[in-house]
Amino acid sequence: MTDTALPRRRAARGPFAGLAAIVTGGSSGIGYAIATTLRTRGAQVAVLDLDPAAAPPGTLALPVDVADDASVRAAVAAAVDGLGRIDILVNNAGIGAQGTVADNDDDTWRRVLDLNVLGVVRTTRAALPHLRRSPAAAIVNLGSIAATAGLPQRALYSASKGAVLALTRAMAADHLADGIRVNCVNPGTVDTPWVARLLAQADDADAERAALEARQPHGRLVTAAEVADAVAYLAGPNAGSTTGIALAVDGGMQNLRPRR
Repeated sequence: MTDTALPRRRAARGPFAGLAAIVTGGSSGIGYAIATTLRTRGAQVAVLDLDPAAAPPGTLALPVDVADDASVRAAVAAAVDGLGRIDILVNNAGIGAQGTVADNDDDTWRRVLDLNVLGVVRTTRAALPHLRRSPAAAIVNLGSIAATAGLPQRALYSASKGAVLALTRAMAADHLADGIRVNCVNPGTVDTPWVARLLAQADDADAERAALEARQPHGRLVTAAEVADAVAYLAGPNAGSTTGIALAVDGGMQNLRPRR
């Protein structure tokens, strides 16, 4: 049962044994997969989510609104109290957006950029003092194929994820001397509840899903578990010489142009 108190369990084993991680937006989709993967590999994990009730079992579930600085600082402080330390921060929380540059009003632009970009800033800012004390500090930001490829009807979302990509590189440079590695994972279209909701709104859900699968060279949607494995690699001790990179998990969509 997930609770605000970390359950007692045997000494952890695995590559993340002895390490503690925060995953924002960890109650569903990609975030849930990331939190589960880190925990099964030995980490203690705090899930920070607007609704943490569905966080993975065995994690420390804490409410947070990444659009509110006071909420973020309180949640990070509670995570440190519960876990005793922070070694890994996964900035996964965010929202999607559809439309061309003209289809969303200023308030929608501000809301998405506030959550997807400033949410990363707020959580990182609150976690930095604790990460600086870790011998294995790592930050992984969740980007998107939308940051590196021009996708139709994704102007606002692409702008927000492009900012996350640039921010990742700047953070990696800024915090190299602190011993904190900063990287980004850019998933393609992932089979998540959000994508399922988009498909449900389509006139022909089956045709829309087939189109999403076909635009990725390997011919299917990316799984949340595949993204979680990429995050775990970048956050883990085996990636000690890797910082400032964006790892694409997109079935080849970013770089490949296969003949059909």
